[in-house]
Amino acid sequence: MSSPSRPPHSAHPTHSADSPHSADSSAPPPPSPSPHPSVPTGAPRRHALAVASGPQPGADVGLLLLRLAVGLTMAAHGSQKLFGWFDGNGLDATAAFFASDGYKAAKTMAWVAALTETLCGLGLAIGLLTPLAGAGILGIMLNAMAVKWGGGFFSPEGVEYDIVLLAGAVSVALAGPGRLAADELLPVLRDHRFSRGVAAVVLGAVSAAFVLVVLRD
Repeated sequence: MSSPSRPPHSAHPTHSADSPHSADSSAPPPPSPSPHPSVPTGAPRRHALAVASGPQPGADVGLLLLRLAVGLTMAAHGSQKLFGWFDGNGLDATAAFFASDGYKAAKTMAWVAALTETLCGLGLAIGLLTPLAGAGILGIMLNAMAVKWGGGFFSPEGVEYDIVLLAGAVSVALAGPGRLAADELLPVLRDHRFSRGVAAVVLGAVSAAFVLVVLRD
C-alpha cells in the first residue's frame, strides 16, 4: 500500500513566528550613534559673523590717519601758545587773549590751554591714553566754539574748523585708537571699551562746561 503523498517542499520555507529569522530582513538597521556631536545649523553663520567683525587692517590704518591729522594739528596749535613756534604768539599773548575774552586767571588758563593742546594732541597722535587725549581736545574745542559762536559757521570766524577737530577727537575716543597705537603696549588699555570712551567724552564736556560757567565772566 502506497503512503500518502506529501506536499512538495516550498523553495522558501516558512519560518515560525518565534523564529529569529522571521523579521523582515529588508528593513534598514537602526542608525548607529555618530562619534562626532552634531553641529548646530547656526554655527557656520556665527563663525562667518565672527570673522567679519574681527579686527580689520583698513580700520586700523584709517584710525591711525585720523589720529595723526587731529593730534598733530592740535599739538602744533599748542606749541604756538607754549613756545611761540609756527609764528605763534606765545604764552603772554595767549594770556592777554584769555583776559580780553573774560576768562579769570588768564595766565593760568593760557598754561592749561597750551599744555592740553600740546600733550593731548601728541597723545592722540601716537595713541597713548587715547580716551583721555580725546577728552582734553573735546574740552578745548568746546571752549573755542563758545568764543567764536557769534561768527557763524564758516572759517575763519565761524566754528566749522573747530567742529571737525572736535568730531575727530570724539570719534577716536569712542572707537578706540586701533591696533597701531601705543595703547596696544599697555595691558590695561589694550582692550578698549566703548564705556571708557563714553566716560571720557562726558569728562571732557563737563570740564569744558565748568570752565565756561565758573571761570569765564
